Amino acid sequence: MKRSGAWLTRYALETIGVTHTFGIPGEHNTEIYHELDLSEKITPCIVTHEASAAFMADAVSRTTDTIGTLIIVPASGVTHAASGIAEAFLDGIPMLIITGCVDSEPGHRYQHQAIDLPTLVAPITKASFRVKSLGDLVSTIFEAYRTALDGVPGPVFIEIPINLQLSHEETGELPTFKPTPTKSAIDDTVIAQAAQMLIQAEHPGIFVGWGAKEATDIIQSLASHLGAPVATTLQGLSVFPANHPLHTGMGFGLSAVPAVQHAFEKCDCLLAVATCFSETSTGNLSVTPPENLIHLDIDSKVFNAHFPAALSLQGDAANLLAALLKKVLELQATPKESEELAQQIAANKQSYQSLWRKHKTDRVNPANFFDTLRKKLPEKTLVACDDGNHTMLAAELLPINQTGGFICPTGFNAMGYCIPAVNALKLSHPSHTVVGIVGNGAMLMSGMETITANKYDLGVIYFLFNDGELGKIDQSEEIPNKRMTGTKQGEADWISFSHAMGCEYVAIEDDSQLQPGLDTAFRLTLQDKPVVVDVYIDYSKHTAFMDGALKTKYRRANRTTKARHLARALTRKFIGSK
Repeated sequence: MKRSGAWLTRYALETIGVTHTFGIPGEHNTEIYHELDLSEKITPCIVTHEASAAFMADAVSRTTDTIGTLIIVPASGVTHAASGIAEAFLDGIPMLIITGCVDSEPGHRYQHQAIDLPTLVAPITKASFRVKSLGDLVSTIFEAYRTALDGVPGPVFIEIPINLQLSHEETGELPTFKPTPTKSAIDDTVIAQAAQMLIQAEHPGIFVGWGAKEATDIIQSLASHLGAPVATTLQGLSVFPANHPLHTGMGFGLSAVPAVQHAFEKCDCLLAVATCFSETSTGNLSVTPPENLIHLDIDSKVFNAHFPAALSLQGDAANLLAALLKKVLELQATPKESEELAQQIAANKQSYQSLWRKHKTDRVNPANFFDTLRKKLPEKTLVACDDGNHTMLAAELLPINQTGGFICPTGFNAMGYCIPAVNALKLSHPSHTVVGIVGNGAMLMSGMETITANKYDLGVIYFLFNDGELGKIDQSEEIPNKRMTGTKQGEADWISFSHAMGCEYVAIEDDSQLQPGLDTAFRLTLQDKPVVVDVYIDYSKHTAFMDGALKTKYRRANRTTKARHLARALTRKFIGSK
């Protein structure tokens, strides 16, 4: 039977289990969109901007068993999507980027949107493929899919020339997808050494990142048996449930909350899983791991990058941790007592919350907001944040109990992530409650995507933390330099904006309006309406992360830089000079 290249594209995507695609149709991909429109397995979602398409694909990959997929036009479609692709690349999120491209017939030069796309995306993708014939099309998509998933996950780029999309040829028997076996051999000797180190330690600790998400049950068992406190990276915030008695919080250095700092204060053996000890997860490298550092990761390049490891094991986190737990149970049958530690963690968490609640303001106190929100959220909830001050507030003040229940940009720190991510979460998890927390700076970047939620009848809530500034940058300037440069934004009419996008609007101006405001917003979502909740947030109190990260940055600076910063800050404080 004769098949077109567009039909074969649809077949390949259906075969590997793609459920949604994201993008904008154009001259070079309309044939593919025609086919997707006929699919009973794939829903093509049309967005307002390709960056949003990439963020939506990212969110699908993070929270489902399918791979987020873009169907975009070449040239400007790719450059628009680049921020979301780069975010996925640095965060280790699999993604397929499929673009139509110019006619591949010989002699066709100076075509519309002709550009060397593989070179353009090389720094932000794992690999690029260009389909050269109809006979290779399905197998190329299959190979790209394997590449995106194998080893360190990441985005993969595929070009399908427009003439191949239109072309019809006899295809014969269609290829079937065969996944690559992923389970690798485990070094039992190193596993035994790691188990011995953890058992012999007086104060073991565990630090986990996003790559350990599939091993959450194993990590809980391991922590409980060892009596070890658990901290997470920002990206891995939902890898370990916040309601576990040994959960402490994000990071474990000077930028961490008190519960983490106290629990890890005497840590003499650290098990670090699926973390590269990045700048964000360590608060500008404010952590000091113990000499007995056991590092497990899928990517061997992260070993000894910042801190020397006593032991390192490359492989899938779930496989390695299962072997480690088995060995620990063999060597130590009786769980270590951890009740006193759990009580200390609970007390530290309560004390930190109380400190925030005592903060007086005529706007909305962040701790009161998150406490009220947490009580409204059911078990099946997904939360997306953007990049900004609100992200660290959520990380410190909003307990996340569901595995994979919190996502945000981390490696690339791309603003504009939240709104499209919320939409994708609801599209792919229609039975879940989905909320987003976004600053006004990020809302101005991708807020137009709220109209997409209206188009698809998505009952979601966007909590807009509105302070009229780029709050995170404002604090990072004000604390050390006593001056804010370029952080003020224009005043937006969010009521008119919300209604123009087809969203409901709710304002919460102070703490007294929290409960009624949230009640109204959640009630409106039951009517499949997107809701913008304008939260007049008070950013004047700093997070532990902000204070600790800036102090560490100052301490790491050389003497000349320290002196210059100090002199400038004192001059501005007492003289007011620029």
